[in-house]
Amino acid sequence: MKKLRALVLVPAVLFAVACGRDDSTGSVDAALDSDLRLAGEAYAPGMDSISMMERNAALAPTTPTRTATAPRRTTTAPRRASSSGSGTYPAPVRTETQRNTARDAAIGATAGAVIGATTSRDKVKGGLIGAAIGGIAGAVIGHNVDKKTVPVNQ
Repeated sequence: MKKLRALVLVPAVLFAVACGRDDSTGSVDAALDSDLRLAGEAYAPGMDSISMMERNAALAPTTPTRTATAPRRTTTAPRRASSSGSGTYPAPVRTETQRNTARDAAIGATAGAVIGATTSRDKVKGGLIGAAIGGIAGAVIGHNVDKKTVPVNQ
């Protein structure tokens, strides 16, 4: 009875001491208010969604400058007229969804049996319950999550 009382009272006392009154929240609130006030004053309206290049371009002088460009070489090649509606389209690829329900159910059942047998007092009962739960969970995961779409050869 003394051990039970010690197991209950010691954590309760530690919890009460840890959750005791702390009057330092006033200084935290004052510091937070000061920081928020400074951050609000530093905000420059209209400059929150432009990049550095856009801002530099807006601050640059607006006098137009001319730059010399190299002469362009043009060639006269005959253009082919394209006709609309005469294109060919590839046939649609048939796909199939591969699900791994049985494989993942077997993996889940094996893992559940091992975990159930090692953590239970009754090894056989724990193993059977773990295998059932693991098998169901593995089947659900294999059917809904572990799937992929593969093309089907015709």
